[in-house]
Amino acid sequence: MNDKLSIIVPCYNEEKMIHLFYHEVKKHINELNISYEMIFVNDGSKDKTIDEVEKLHEIDKNVALISFSRNFGKESAMFAGLEYAKGEMVVIMDADLQHPPMLLKEMVRLINEEGYETVAAYRHGRRNSKGQKEPLLRTIYSKIFYRFINKMSDVTLKEGATDYRMMTRKVVDALKSLKEYNRFSKGLFEWVGFKTKYIPYQNVERVAGTSTWSFGNLFNYALEGITSFSVVPLRLASVLGLLCASISFIYMAYVIIFKMINPELGVEGWPTLVSITLFLGGIILISLGLLGEYIGRIYNEVKRRPIYIVENQLNSEIHGE
Repeated sequence: MNDKLSIIVPCYNEEKMIHLFYHEVKKHINELNISYEMIFVNDGSKDKTIDEVEKLHEIDKNVALISFSRNFGKESAMFAGLEYAKGEMVVIMDADLQHPPMLLKEMVRLINEEGYETVAAYRHGRRNSKGQKEPLLRTIYSKIFYRFINKMSDVTLKEGATDYRMMTRKVVDALKSLKEYNRFSKGLFEWVGFKTKYIPYQNVERVAGTSTWSFGNLFNYALEGITSFSVVPLRLASVLGLLCASISFIYMAYVIIFKMINPELGVEGWPTLVSITLFLGGIILISLGLLGEYIGRIYNEVKRRPIYIVENQLNSEIHGE
């Protein structure tokens, strides 16, 4: 087997994991009899991530480094890796070893022997390797997100799917052609299509370090996904506005008719009017907020700023060929 494999590893403050990741992945790569390059994309780390990757580069010229001028986010790091990678097969993996390297062999087999263009991994179940359940709120939030986006968008996301996936050069080139600034890779992977196989894996705990993903980060990520692949929220806001306007018109007609029939009586129900006013005000603000989210993304796109800026890099032997 002479295929070249590019391994893209987005990194943010992963100094404790760099060597652990390298040696664990290298064990499985050696079993494949395959040439490789391991591309660490330093996403503005504030620790010694760069130093650790440089040490690896000294002992293994197949290790490459792309270092950003600041933190641009994981989406930008993955795209930078895709643009740099030269292998006929390309895989994206997290540096925290929560993406099991043991799946690499099966991924390569499915592409080479069964003709898949993409092999993606998804988390099976909500328990980690120690049998502990994921926090209930996070589980509920995840299920709502997948059901919501799959009903509203023109792509279908696999529940539990991660960024851990191996792709052929054909798929990578298709992804590289998508230059949008606001990127939601899970949706882009599905949007480009191609024959895809999903394989399950059990949750794995981090070996070292701490996760940088908070609930707020996950919420923003979900919002990015929804607004990137669906305009349904804008349509819902329009429908809700029309419904509220209809109810208000009916209530106004009721007040006028009541006054005409009973001119001597005052129109009661001021608390109701105040409640309706506050309700309508809330609907307007929500609609403006949704509109603002889309306009903000349009604003970012039309500026045409680069998705990332590289401060320095170390090339691999494959890249230098």
